[in-house]
Amino acid sequence: MEFGEKLRTLRREKGLSQEELAAMVGVSRQALSKWEAGQSRPELDKLLALSDIFSVTMDSLVRPGGPEPQPASPSLGWWYHGPVIEYKSARTLRGLPLVHINLGPGKRRARGVLAVGNVATGLVSVGFVARGGLSLGILSLGVFSIGPLAVGLLAVGALALGVASVGAVAIGLFAVGGLAIGLFAVGGCAVASHVAIGDVARGHVAVGRDVRGAFTLADPAFSSRRTLTAEQVHRLIRSAYPQLLDWLVGLLTAMFP
Repeated sequence: MEFGEKLRTLRREKGLSQEELAAMVGVSRQALSKWEAGQSRPELDKLLALSDIFSVTMDSLVRPGGPEPQPASPSLGWWYHGPVIEYKSARTLRGLPLVHINLGPGKRRARGVLAVGNVATGLVSVGFVARGGLSLGILSLGVFSIGPLAVGLLAVGALALGVASVGAVAIGLFAVGGLAIGLFAVGGCAVASHVAIGDVARGHVAVGRDVRGAFTLADPAFSSRRTLTAEQVHRLIRSAYPQLLDWLVGLLTAMFP
């Protein structure tokens, strides 16, 4: 296998586009394209950079007939067991393809308005690691994030961290979950600096079965049959926070009759 073929194989197995690899090495995409086509060879410092990026020796990279590149680790591709699939739409928006799908073993990256890949970045992104406006992934990072581990403005997941978060464990300004921690928290166990509502509630204002705080309302039947009314809870919150926004008070009291 010649140098250009090895370089192309290594780049694809690492899930990098020509533009991305060229930026990492510090050359133009056209220069990298010529290397892969066998029309030119990189200088020594660029060869060193390539060997570091792909974790191979320079000798195996440039010597004809040298060791074949090893397949990339499937650590990010375990969730997809089909063949390598890559599709990039010809139409673009601000330089990004409208759709980019890049699935297969290794760290296959997808970037587009709609991106689907092992590592996906886009306005809408789906992948093992998903980053974007609306993101769905094992690790999800975005404005609206959904996944086992979700981080975002609005986060929904087993572990959710965000301004507003919903999950088994939810941490945020407004948190709802089995364990909810925030300024305002609602859940099985709610811990809040301001208002906590839950079976176990700890906060400045605490409402629930087992409560501790400066302003409290206890309901022994909270987890099964609530006897507290929305009006009672509303008055308690207003006594502690008279300037709190009406819609937020309404949201906190919505679960009560």
